[in-house]
Amino acid sequence: MNSQSKMAIIAITVVIPLAIFVIYGTDSSRNLESVDNSKLKVVSSFYPLLEFSQNIGQEKIDATLLTPVGVEPHDWEPTIKDVQRMESSDLIIINGIGFETWVESLEENNFSGTIVDTSNGILIKTIDESDEEHEEESEEDSHDEHALGDPHIWLNPVLAKIQVQNIANAFSNSDPENRDFYQTNAAAYIKQLDSLDSKIRTELSSCTNDFIAFHDAFSYFADEYGLTQHTILSSNDPHGDVSARTLEKVISEARNLNIKVIFSEEAVNQKTSEIIANEIGGKVLLLSPLEVVEDGTYISKMKNNLENLKEALC
Repeated sequence: MNSQSKMAIIAITVVIPLAIFVIYGTDSSRNLESVDNSKLKVVSSFYPLLEFSQNIGQEKIDATLLTPVGVEPHDWEPTIKDVQRMESSDLIIINGIGFETWVESLEENNFSGTIVDTSNGILIKTIDESDEEHEEESEEDSHDEHALGDPHIWLNPVLAKIQVQNIANAFSNSDPENRDFYQTNAAAYIKQLDSLDSKIRTELSSCTNDFIAFHDAFSYFADEYGLTQHTILSSNDPHGDVSARTLEKVISEARNLNIKVIFSEEAVNQKTSEIIANEIGGKVLLLSPLEVVEDGTYISKMKNNLENLKEALC
């Protein structure tokens, strides 16, 4: 036997066992990691619901976000991979009220997972589609957007408490052994929301009422704290064209109400707000609908909103 044959035999005797180990050993360890059923697998549709879920479930859940950070939820549609992720989850946490436009298609395709609608128990604001402010919307867009009402319930901390409790109840039903854990954590987080509510209520109580938001996101918030929301876009969706007629109307409204701050948002072009602010001799501040969150927490972002509202109103 020559030296080349000996080397081939040695290579075979070494490589084959190593290959078997790599293939079967790796698969085995992977399977061991993926079969951990001790945690609830929870998928949340957008950031505030993820944060609510994390505060309630903590180490007892495996929480993931459907809408990528920095992406506007109004624009997002699930990929096949996203649907597979939802299929393998224990719970999908949604806002409801038509905010997640893709839910209907999931149900039409016999989706078998559990969907938790956090709007349950909340009195939903309907939108008057006859309002002249909606005249620039197409009939189809208007029907789709307003069929179920205003979805922006999370921007009212009082309503956010109901969402938190709905999530805690869903976790408790799916994992009754840890019910006390979920309910205790929910109660602790609701106390934080109570403090936030009290802070907003106190610090805005002696201020003026009228503010101009970019899109129609703060109706629940305004109703809760005795404010009057005016908007640049009279739409639940922050994306849309602003006509010259609309600009003129908002500028006139701002002047009549002596408003000097025009609000914009993270995910929109500030040019429109800047045009209005320049015309009235005012400035632009951020009023976040928390639909796109890249840093901070729900409570810290709401406090930022409060500070900017105080600058505009107090």
